[in-house]
Amino acid sequence: MKALILVGGFGTRLRPLTLSVPKPLVEFANKPMILHQIEALKAVGVTEVVLAINYQPEVMLNFLKEFETKLGITITCSQETEPLGTAGPLALARDKLVDESGEPFFVLNSDVISEYPFKEMIEFHKAHGGEASIMVTKVDEPSKYGVVVMEESTGQVDKFVEKPKLFVGNKINAGIYLLNPSVLDRIELRPTSIEKEVFPKIAAEKKLYAMVLPGFWMDIGQPRDYITGLRLYLDSLRKKASPKLATGPNIVGNVLVHETAKIGEGCLIGPDVAIGPGCVVESGVRLSRCTVMRGVRIKKHACISSSIIGWHSTIGQWARVENMTILGEDVHVCDEIYSNGGVVLPHKEIKSSILKPEIVM
Repeated sequence: MKALILVGGFGTRLRPLTLSVPKPLVEFANKPMILHQIEALKAVGVTEVVLAINYQPEVMLNFLKEFETKLGITITCSQETEPLGTAGPLALARDKLVDESGEPFFVLNSDVISEYPFKEMIEFHKAHGGEASIMVTKVDEPSKYGVVVMEESTGQVDKFVEKPKLFVGNKINAGIYLLNPSVLDRIELRPTSIEKEVFPKIAAEKKLYAMVLPGFWMDIGQPRDYITGLRLYLDSLRKKASPKLATGPNIVGNVLVHETAKIGEGCLIGPDVAIGPGCVVESGVRLSRCTVMRGVRIKKHACISSSIIGWHSTIGQWARVENMTILGEDVHVCDEIYSNGGVVLPHKEIKSSILKPEIVM
């Protein structure tokens, strides 16, 4: 089987992290976002993954080369010269996706994190005999999304309603599809949307089916959702009693600590924290709801909550960093500084407090 991952463009919503690496390579729970997907695809027998990309393909491919051999899976790029939306890239990658087997292929949005029930999806797709399957997920506030209206018992999709004013349902497109090769005959090589142009036509012919995603789902393409996604992901590890979760007297709730990270005396860490490789957390530090990327040093008695600390940054003694502060790579926060929602570009030194959310160039 094959799979196409829609990587797309610049990852502007996750800046300043994406100023250093392409978005799919930004770590999520100590593993590049895209690897969560590739490993799950490999586990159900996918042998070739195509990345639809219009930005820095060399960086992506160089990075993923080592995983090709490690996972025993082929990873190639299909590069757009102009943004082609969510369907155009399928037409562009047609030759890579279609072979004699006639097997269906997966299409994933690269920002989506979930438990990836691909095996169940393959069974669902074979059972209904339609042309395309999409995953849907239940949300509390459907008015912000495109809602999928479907027949509950069979999963047959009736129609899509974009940002409904009146309640029509609470299931939204989760950005995970399984498509027969014939779907490619419906897509022209031009900027086009799979959600707005392709799927409604298949639904009108009663050949589109939706499966409700079990477990959690999050689009982690922006900082607030990234932090929420980490909570949901760690929670799912807890439910599986994963040995990856840290334990100890200084750990509260669900926490991931890379084996090469060092944590000092008298810290309190958690809930919902990921600490990357080579990090040094000095004594008396308090961390909650945050991600600390590779090579970060957090000095004594600093306090960090609801924030993302980029690679190789340092947080000074008694500093307080909170409220969706996002530090790019190699940012140095001086001692006793307060950051309330600062978004700081790479290679900066912060010598005075950031009292309200702002971008620091």
